[in-house]
Amino acid sequence: MKGKLLLAGLLSLFMVVAAEASILTNTNQSAAYIRMLSRNAAIDVDAVYYNPAGLVRLQDGWHFALHNQVIFQDKKINSSFPLLNHPDYVGEIRVPVYPDLYAVYKKNRLALAFGFGPNAGGGSARFKTGLPSFEEPIASVRLNLMAWDLPTSGYDVDIFFKGKSVYLGYQFNAAYSVTDWLSVGAGLRFLQARNDYEGHIYDIRYDIIGLGWVYAYDLFMAMGYTELANGFADKDVKARETGTGWTPILSLNLSPWESLNFSLKYEFRTRMELKTKTEVDDLGYLFPDGLVFRYDVPAILSAGLRYSVMPALRFFASFNYFFDKDANWEGMENLVQKNTFELGLGTEYDLNKTVTLSLGYLRTQFNLSEYYQDDLGHELSSNTVGGGARIKINENISLDAGILYVFYKSYTRNFYHNYLGQYQRTYDRNTFTAAVGINYRI
Repeated sequence: MKGKLLLAGLLSLFMVVAAEASILTNTNQSAAYIRMLSRNAAIDVDAVYYNPAGLVRLQDGWHFALHNQVIFQDKKINSSFPLLNHPDYVGEIRVPVYPDLYAVYKKNRLALAFGFGPNAGGGSARFKTGLPSFEEPIASVRLNLMAWDLPTSGYDVDIFFKGKSVYLGYQFNAAYSVTDWLSVGAGLRFLQARNDYEGHIYDIRYDIIGLGWVYAYDLFMAMGYTELANGFADKDVKARETGTGWTPILSLNLSPWESLNFSLKYEFRTRMELKTKTEVDDLGYLFPDGLVFRYDVPAILSAGLRYSVMPALRFFASFNYFFDKDANWEGMENLVQKNTFELGLGTEYDLNKTVTLSLGYLRTQFNLSEYYQDDLGHELSSNTVGGGARIKINENISLDAGILYVFYKSYTRNFYHNYLGQYQRTYDRNTFTAAVGINYRI
């Protein structure tokens, strides 16, 4: 069980979270979302993801969209552990390709749709200097050496760790207009997960006063501590996790007046089993080959409101509630104190017949136990602002472009060392996303 929890923590570490709320789910699924941060009541081609039942309000014919996001995120960890060479660790996430593809066929009261996108994961993180949880035990050995009358002035180690995670979703929807103001939708999403991990710990050495730099492996072998020496030999890790799952989706759209639109959507929990295939794990415990463990995508209840104050001015509100506590994460779900939620507000204004400007705000709220928050996996509440525009090329083609920035609330957790006492790790991050998309109607 301990190994499974560690794998789940490593998996959550490398989830890309551009503007998404849940611990696992990405809700940033179009350039239109990036520019206004509230799309749950959208009546547009990206409603394939956000409001499937609302697709019947599109004009008859074919509708297509291809959008891409470029995501920059830095995950920052600061440790006050007194024996470390440096207190700061940064994981760089760079996602140059984050695509979403939508296709809709609408005829009379029926709409059929297909959607493709990275519904979770979507990028890679690189910690070029490792993580404090990897380095702190190495730094602590200085205390043991001092007890053996081998005082040190420092240590050196080459630590590197990177992970790549992507959950690709293939979604199929059907929507039907029951009345002029009520429509319903049903869909199914096939989710394909792949996580890759690679890293190493090389060349652990200590600057022993009077002896100079000495490799830990050589030192402990010379002292006759063979088992201890093996623990300080060079270590490599390379593994992959894969799995698939299905997500049933139900939706409802109400438009009692032309100026008002309301939506509801429920995505059922996706049962995900990930199987580990290990090429090398010199640590012996991070990635047991053949291990199968659960990492479900939580169920989601979504609601949205779209209101036209006047033909050129529209307001949007979106609410998503993620049933994290009901997912199976091999016990990690017990560290969720309250389910995650997000609230998005957006507005757009038609500057003229060609240009529409938009702004948005998103609040993401996590409530997690302090024991969840570690450098192997942590989540931070945040406030996001976004803006952008839609440019109408002609009656059939339009472009969406937007940017957003996420302001995170840092989190500090206390740790305790038997000899050095209490110290802290502080988790923080920043995210910038730019997106562009083309929409085409036949």
